[in-house]
Amino acid sequence: MHTNKALSTRELGPRLRNWPIPGKILMTMIVVMMAIGMSGALTQIIVHDIIPTLYQKEKPQEPAPQEMTSPDAARGDLFADAPAQKTVKPFYKTDEFIFALKFTHIHIFGMSAIFILMGAAVLFLDLDATRRSWLIALPFAGIIIDLASVWLKIFVHPAFFWLHIPGGLLFGVIFVLETVLIMWQMWITPSEETV
Repeated sequence: MHTNKALSTRELGPRLRNWPIPGKILMTMIVVMMAIGMSGALTQIIVHDIIPTLYQKEKPQEPAPQEMTSPDAARGDLFADAPAQKTVKPFYKTDEFIFALKFTHIHIFGMSAIFILMGAAVLFLDLDATRRSWLIALPFAGIIIDLASVWLKIFVHPAFFWLHIPGGLLFGVIFVLETVLIMWQMWITPSEETV
């Protein structure tokens, strides 16, 4: 039994609870700053997407096609139909494709960076390899579901908007769980040296 514990500690180095104070402070600041960013993103989603979509009394007036510069120019109603195009453009030049591509590009790097850093901390949690593996993999699955919903709602059917909910919930809940576990094991759980 003692050999297994020594082997698992050697596998990745010291657990979070045994990190030196500067390492704990760095990890705490990384987690706190990412939590602030995730809170800002959640607020933006609620104010900019959910409230207008679910609680708006009437549809906003859609601008004429020549006034429409991008598919998000009339944001506020996620179920609004895109205005009819007068000229047929190649698929890769349509406003919808360009919007989906830009959205995916920005979010895949930003969201992945968050969970790459969180995953690095999860590696040092005092959990078995299976639990750590799930905590590392699930947020990336949520990101993929969330980004797929953008493409599906634009090019297949607006009802795919609802895929944002399980995708966002998956990475959001895992983010909260990882944050609690990281902070608890760094600052609350006593290190092996003090036991």
